[in-house]
Amino acid sequence: QVQLVESGGGLVQAGGSLRLSCAASGMIFSINSMGWYRQAPGKQRELVADITSGGSTNYADSVKGRFTISRDNAKNTMDLQMNSLKPEDTGVYYCRGIVVTRGGFRGMYWGQGTQVTVSS
Repeated sequence: QVQLVESGGGLVQAGGSLRLSCAASGMIFSINSMGWYRQAPGKQRELVADITSGGSTNYADSVKGRFTISRDNAKNTMDLQMNSLKPEDTGVYYCRGIVVTRGGFRGMYWGQGTQVTVSS
């Protein structure tokens, strides 16, 4: 009923930039919070940044000043601009949305993930 699809991952050298995008589609009435999470090999999934429908943002300390999250409520999309990338930013990045469907169901939905690899 609701799909989230990430794009924009890839391989980049340390100090470089990448922009991730997430597009939500399906039986969407509204999207509350949206966020980016990442999971490095052997580690738990962690919050990178999230953003409310009103535009309030929250960042992990490790990415503050380097990453910028944004969203377009009209298009149901969200972006993550990642600058000054470090090898420790490597991982699979997941898009997450708190979605209210047209049927009135409120739930958490995840994308399939996109790989980001930062070489030293």
